[in-house]
Parts: sequence; C-alpha cells; structure tokens
Amino acid sequence: MPVAASPAALDPQAGHTVSAVQPFTAASVPPDPAPPDSPQALALLRALADPIRLQVVDTLAHGERCVCDLTTELGLAQSKLSFHLKVLRQAGLITARQQGRWIYYRLEPGGLSALGGWLAARANACPAPALPCP
Repeated sequence: MPVAASPAALDPQAGHTVSAVQPFTAASVPPDPAPPDSPQALALLRALADPIRLQVVDTLAHGERCVCDLTTELGLAQSKLSFHLKVLRQAGLITARQQGRWIYYRLEPGGLSALGGWLAARANACPAPALPCP
C-alpha cells in the first residue's frame, strides 16, 4: 500500500520526526470538484490561452467597456475583436449588454471564480512532496 507523509513529517526543521508516516488511502484524497476533462474547465483554459483574449480580460478588469472603446484600446479590427469576445462569452468569462446601438462588455465574476476554484482545488490537493524512492 502506498504511503503519504504528512507535511509536518517531511519538515525536519519544524521539530517533527520523519517516522510520522500515514497510510495513503482513497479517503485521504480530497474530492475533485471538476475533473481535468471537465468541459467548463477546458473552455475556460482554452479561452484564456490566446494573448489577445488575455488582453481583453485585462482591459475589462478595469471596468465595463463599449466594443468601440475596446477596438481603440486594443488596436484591433472590429471583426477580429468580435471573434475573441464570442469565445470569451461562450466560456462564461464575460457578459454583454446592449444599450442603444452599442454593446458593452464586462467580466463575469462567476466564470473567473469557477476557474480560480478549479485551480485552487488542484493546488490544495498536493501540499506534501513525494516520498523519496527506495
């Protein structure tokens, strides 16, 4: 049976002994809120994998923007920007509202929180380093 050491057992400077090794069981692994092949996680990561879409997210982090302002601020043609905005909307990272003939975009906190939660779950699932190989 594989074993997992507690973080304290692996830190000799913390005054703990290395003999505090506990058996590794399925119960000791936290539940996975979204598996790696989760469609939502994949859509979020793919949407953020493009540098232009990251620029859009960074720009919208400063507040809601009209599409006309985004084209100017980002130096993009309207058709190119529209494609990237569509990808971000489909991933749930931004929302849009129409006022008159203009469309205004803003970040969707729920989409960003979902991605942050998914990443945090993975970061929290691996606090202890692996045991040395025999």
